[in-house]
Amino acid sequence: MVDIAIIMGSESDRSVANRVTGVLDGTDYSYDVQVISAHRNPDKLDEYISQSDSKVYIAIAGLSAALPGVIASKTKKPVIGVPVSAKMMGLDALLSTAQMPPGVPVASVGVDNGANAAHLAIRILDLI
Repeated sequence: MVDIAIIMGSESDRSVANRVTGVLDGTDYSYDVQVISAHRNPDKLDEYISQSDSKVYIAIAGLSAALPGVIASKTKKPVIGVPVSAKMMGLDALLSTAQMPPGVPVASVGVDNGANAAHLAIRILDLI
């Protein structure tokens, strides 16, 4: 069983994922890190989510930043989106992460702020 599933849309998001794991390594919470694009690997993403026993998802994505919303549309578990500054200083990714339709909530942290995503996941898990 994994407490936190960390999914990044591209290997180029690894530095942000490392900020997440850097915080989590100082805790007793377990995590799994995957590179799965919502656009390039939708079937793989569906399979991962359906088989995952994680309690919280952290989704790291830039550009259109569809990944957090796609994950949130497929699970009732908390999803934390981390927008990445790939273009437009991350504003496009931030808006894509924060502006979700009703019924598909995604918590959003600041651009490239993987550390805060980890801290938020810890706070959520501490409530369970």
